[in-house]
Amino acid sequence: MCGIVGFVDFTKRSNFNILRGMTDILHHRGPDDGGYSFYSLNNYSIGLGHRRLSILDLSKYGHQPMKFDNLEIIYNGEVYNFKEIREELEKYGYKFESNSDTEVILKSYHKWGINAVHKFNGMYAIVIYDKYNQKLILIRDRAGVKPLYYYYKDGLFMFASELKAFHKNPFFRKELYTDVLTQYLQYGYILEPYSIFKNTYKLRAGHYLELNLKTKEYKEVKYWDVIDFYNKPKIRISDKEAIEETERLLKSAFSYRMISDVPVGIFLSGGYDSSAVTAILQSSTSQKLKTFTIAFEEKDYNEAPFAKKVAQYLGTDHTEYYCTQKDALEIIPELPEIYDEPFGDSSAIPTVLVSKLARRYVKVSLSADGGDEIFGGYTKYTLALSYFSKFSKIPLKSLMYYFLNFINPSLIPYLNKTYNFETRYLKVKNILKAKDIIEVLKYISQHFTNDQIENLFIKKIQNLTSNFELRVNSDNISKMLAIDYKTYLVDDILTKVDRATMSVSLEGREPLLDYRIIEFVSQLPSYYKIRSGKKKWLLKQIVHKYLPKEIMDRPKKGFAVPIFEWFRKELKEYMLYYLDKDRLKKEEIFNVDEIIKLRDKYLSGCKENIQRLWFILMFEMWSERWM
Repeated sequence: MCGIVGFVDFTKRSNFNILRGMTDILHHRGPDDGGYSFYSLNNYSIGLGHRRLSILDLSKYGHQPMKFDNLEIIYNGEVYNFKEIREELEKYGYKFESNSDTEVILKSYHKWGINAVHKFNGMYAIVIYDKYNQKLILIRDRAGVKPLYYYYKDGLFMFASELKAFHKNPFFRKELYTDVLTQYLQYGYILEPYSIFKNTYKLRAGHYLELNLKTKEYKEVKYWDVIDFYNKPKIRISDKEAIEETERLLKSAFSYRMISDVPVGIFLSGGYDSSAVTAILQSSTSQKLKTFTIAFEEKDYNEAPFAKKVAQYLGTDHTEYYCTQKDALEIIPELPEIYDEPFGDSSAIPTVLVSKLARRYVKVSLSADGGDEIFGGYTKYTLALSYFSKFSKIPLKSLMYYFLNFINPSLIPYLNKTYNFETRYLKVKNILKAKDIIEVLKYISQHFTNDQIENLFIKKIQNLTSNFELRVNSDNISKMLAIDYKTYLVDDILTKVDRATMSVSLEGREPLLDYRIIEFVSQLPSYYKIRSGKKKWLLKQIVHKYLPKEIMDRPKKGFAVPIFEWFRKELKEYMLYYLDKDRLKKEEIFNVDEIIKLRDKYLSGCKENIQRLWFILMFEMWSERWM
C-alpha cells in the first residue's frame, strides 16, 4: 500500500524538486521508503514518485519506481494472486529478483500488455511508463478501492493518489468547479469522474487511461463494469448450491486478503458483514485474530456490545474504544487535511478513530465494506420498493404532483414540527414523478432536494450527469444494487476508508470486494438478496453456520455518529464560526440567508436534518484549508 504521484509536462516547467514535493506530501501513505524518477526529454519532462508502506517483501527489492526493459512502474495496492501469476510467467522464462507483487505486475504488463489487468485479483492504482511506445498508462481496480486522480491543463498532465499532491506543483490551476457542489450537497460526496476542481478527474473504477506522449492526447477505456454482470441472464440454481458457491468464494477471497509480511487485524462492528469476515477467517486458524471496534456512550449509536458478543463467541483478541465528543473535537479539524476534497460522511470520524486504534497493533486492517451493496442490506432498498409499488398505483399522479407544487410544507400544521418534514415532503413529491426505481433511489438518497438546491446558490448550477443516470436491464432490486455499487460504494464508503486508514499509514483491505464475489452474486436472482422483505438473505444463511442466530438478529444501526446531539453542545462553536453570515457572503457562492435560516432553525431546537448542515460545514472547512 502506497502513495503514487507524477506528471508529464509538455511545457517542461516541472522539475525534480516539484516531483519530490508532490511525492513527499503523501508521506503518510508510505512512510517506509520513497522513490523518484525524473527525465527531461526533447518534448516533455516526466516524473514518477512513490511513497512506500512495506507490506509484502519488506526488503529493498520492493523499492519503486521499478524498472524492467522499456517499462517503469509505480503502484499502490495489492494484487493478492500474484504468486499464481508469477508461476505462469516463470513458465515463459521470466525471472524475478523480489518477492513483491510489483515485479509481477510489471512483467505481466511486459508479457500481455493491458490485457494483464484481467489476471489481477486485488485493489490497485497502477501507472506504467512505456518508454519505447511513448505512452503513460494509468489503471484503477475494478471496484475502485484505490483512488487515482488526474489533471490536464495547459500542457501539464498530473496524477496522484490524493489531490493534495497537485497543490505542490506551482503550475496547478486550482479552479473551484462549482457545478459539482450540487452532487456534494445532495449526497455528501462527489461522484466519479468529477472532482472539486476544474480539469481534474477521478479515473473511473474498472478503467484505464492511456496518454500518448507523442500526440499529447489521451483516452479512457473501460475494462470491467459491474452492470455487465447484472445485465446477464440470471443463474437458476437451488438455495443449497447458491449458499455453497458463495461461501466458497468468500473463503477464497478472505484467505487471499490475509497474505502479508506484517500483522493483520479486522474492523468488527458486530453486523453481518464484518462478522462474516471475522467468523470465516477465525474458523480456519487457531491463532486469535485481532479485532477492533469503536463505541459511543450514546446508546442509539453504540454497536460495541454486539461486536463484543461476536468477538467473545469466536474467541478473537478484541479491543474497543469509546469515542467521546472530545475525540470528535480533536478529529474534526483534521478532516479537511485527510479528505482533501469536500467529504460529508460524518462516519469518517469513527473510521479515523478505529484506524488510529488498529495502527497501534497492526499494519493491515480488513473491513467488510460492500456487503450491503452486494447482498442487499440497506433499508433504503425496501423503502424504495415500497414507495415505487404504492405510488405506481396512484391514479392521476401527475395531477397530484402539480397541486403539491402550490403547497408550502412549512405552513402545514403539526407536520411542519416533525423531523425534517419539508425535505421529506419534497422527496415524496419528486417520487410521484419518478419514472423508475433508480429515480426513486436517487430521490431517497438526496439530503437536499432539487428544489432546495436551486434556492441554495446565488447563480444557477448545472446538474452534472452521474452514474445515477446509468440504466440496468434487470429487476428493480438488481438495478438499485448495481447503481449503489457504482456510486455510494466507490465515492463515499471506499473514499472514507482509504483516506482514514492511510492517514495513519494503515493498509485497508476489502475482502467482500473480490470481483469474483460480485460477478457471481450479481447474476443470482434478487430473492437471494431480499426475500420476503428480509434483507441479506444469502449472506445470513452463511453467517448462521458460524454464529448463533440469536447473537446476530437485531436492527441494523450502520456506522453513524451522534452529531445531531453533539452540535448543540461542544460542537456548536464550529457551526457559528464557519456558517457565519459575513464569512459566507465573501465566497459569493451560496444564498447566505438560506444557510443561516437552516443553522438557526437547528440551533433553536427544531428537528432539522443535521447532515445538511454538516455537508455545508465540511465544505467551508475544506475551502478554508485548500482555497
